[in-house]
Amino acid sequence: MSSNRHILTAVAWPYANGPRHIGHVSGFGVPSDVFSRFQRMSGNNVLMVSGTDEHGTPIQVLADQEGVSARELADRYNRIIAEDLVALGLSYDLFTRTSTGNHYSVAQQLFTTLYENGYVFTHTTKGAISPSTGRTLPDRYIEGTCPICGYDGARGDQCDNCGNQLDPIDLIGPRSRINGETPEFVDTEHFMLDLPAFADILTTWLKGKEGDWRPNVLKFSLNLVEDLQPRAVTRDLNWGVPIPLEGWSDNANKRLYVWFDAVIGYLSASIEWARRIGEPDAWRAWWQNEDARSYYFMGKDNIVFHSVIWPAILLGASGEGDRGGDAGGLGSFNLPTEVVSSEFLTMEGRKFSSSRRVVIYVRDFLERYSADALRYYIMAAGPETQDTDFTWSEFVRRNNDELVAAWGNLVNRSISMAAKNLGEIPAAGELTDEDQRVLAESRAAFAAVGERLGRSQFKAALQEAMRTVAEANKYISDQAPWALKKTDPERMATVLHVALQLVSDANTLLTPFLPASANKVYAMLGGTGTWSGMPRLETGHDTIGGSEESVDYPVITGDYAGDEARWESRPIVPGTPLSRPQPLFAKLDPSVVDEELARLGLEGADGQA
Repeated sequence: MSSNRHILTAVAWPYANGPRHIGHVSGFGVPSDVFSRFQRMSGNNVLMVSGTDEHGTPIQVLADQEGVSARELADRYNRIIAEDLVALGLSYDLFTRTSTGNHYSVAQQLFTTLYENGYVFTHTTKGAISPSTGRTLPDRYIEGTCPICGYDGARGDQCDNCGNQLDPIDLIGPRSRINGETPEFVDTEHFMLDLPAFADILTTWLKGKEGDWRPNVLKFSLNLVEDLQPRAVTRDLNWGVPIPLEGWSDNANKRLYVWFDAVIGYLSASIEWARRIGEPDAWRAWWQNEDARSYYFMGKDNIVFHSVIWPAILLGASGEGDRGGDAGGLGSFNLPTEVVSSEFLTMEGRKFSSSRRVVIYVRDFLERYSADALRYYIMAAGPETQDTDFTWSEFVRRNNDELVAAWGNLVNRSISMAAKNLGEIPAAGELTDEDQRVLAESRAAFAAVGERLGRSQFKAALQEAMRTVAEANKYISDQAPWALKKTDPERMATVLHVALQLVSDANTLLTPFLPASANKVYAMLGGTGTWSGMPRLETGHDTIGGSEESVDYPVITGDYAGDEARWESRPIVPGTPLSRPQPLFAKLDPSVVDEELARLGLEGADGQA
């Protein structure tokens, strides 16, 4: 199976103000990696990019509280986040950061093109100031009642209840989240993105996605374009990308708004990747080829930036929109093929909250449990199309019943019996109708699972893959090869051959979900080379945060082109030596539930303190 299409996997940029928790990676991380691995196995040319989002006043506020510079804070969490995502097995071609000189340059180029095409203009607006300190208050650090839906707890930039974009001055009863005081609003001049100039073209484009996008994403996006308003693309701040216009570039207290420069990171990361491999124009195949496809992965709170604002930026920079214009020096760009948004993951019935200890960070989780166990849970029970609650009891159940007792047991008993009795993959004798039936169903699963993975229907894809595991376990139990050793050794060899083929097929089907254990199974079956490549940390080199001197920083990358994994049933080879397998997954004691609830300050399975 090979289509050789260029596939851009654009993964939401985790904010560098702390380590990421499992709720974060259930939205942007694991789904994007499952998708990318499947596309690579299908023969497509995948470019999976992202990095840490490092600008904005929230980082500056936190840095002030800790007595460090904004860059020092970003440096720290950039490394922590990168290390955690590598440990989770996320196969980025490049995971970088938004504070690089490369990113500054690309963001400034797009801003300049939008400005020259008339899609960015200056406007005097009201900015929030802290009365006690005289410093600018970030939008996200102001909360109040949403003027649209009445939700008490809306932020100054967005209401999480109704999803609408806001300005702090719009809030009813605005207050500072830092100290509770009422902010003062003063005149300040900023650049605005003329979103209404893209309303018609965005509406036509979005309506063309019916049947292809998740319904909740498309409906929400179409509602947004019905009432587009100009949106500020700069902020009063000294940490971020300078405004690249005469009279503004040397203003130490004006920077591009973090939301504006962060979405441009998908493009700048692609350009950085191309330079790293020594082919500076290689990125264009994913951004400008007519046959290329691009998929953006995020949580639902980021839909507006990816289905409306980022497409508007791409259109304006390509010279499209009500005012027309010319494509800038980088050329014109493809619009997103799909915005793949997940809902929210809660934990034991509560929203994730670091301050309230209702959280488990990726690093802490992986210190106690395997990465594939977490990946499996997220894909099997995660918030794909609706908010979902993570519970420790359900995690333990799925690990023990599905990974250990179903998949792990199939691998162990099939390979163990063949290794113990024959020492190698046996040749098949005459196949019975039942042998042929189960092998045919196993081969047919590739089309069924692949169709769902191609449409980002991960939960349904995993269910179908695990159905083949159940069928294989039933086949072995029904055929009872252990009872044939003395009575019919030839039939035993045939049954074990079929069983090992079923294991090989199921392992391929599960590879996008469980890459680390898939590599182990491949080796157990006598495979050589790399089955499914894993990411690694390397060193990037560039200026950081507008400094003049280049420095080293960690990036995630990997070699995936040489992977042996292909999305097809690969015939096993008789005579391949086999050795006794090692357990794939560890069975968890039920006491784990109480231990983890205690870490959260909860007691008992009902989660009551």
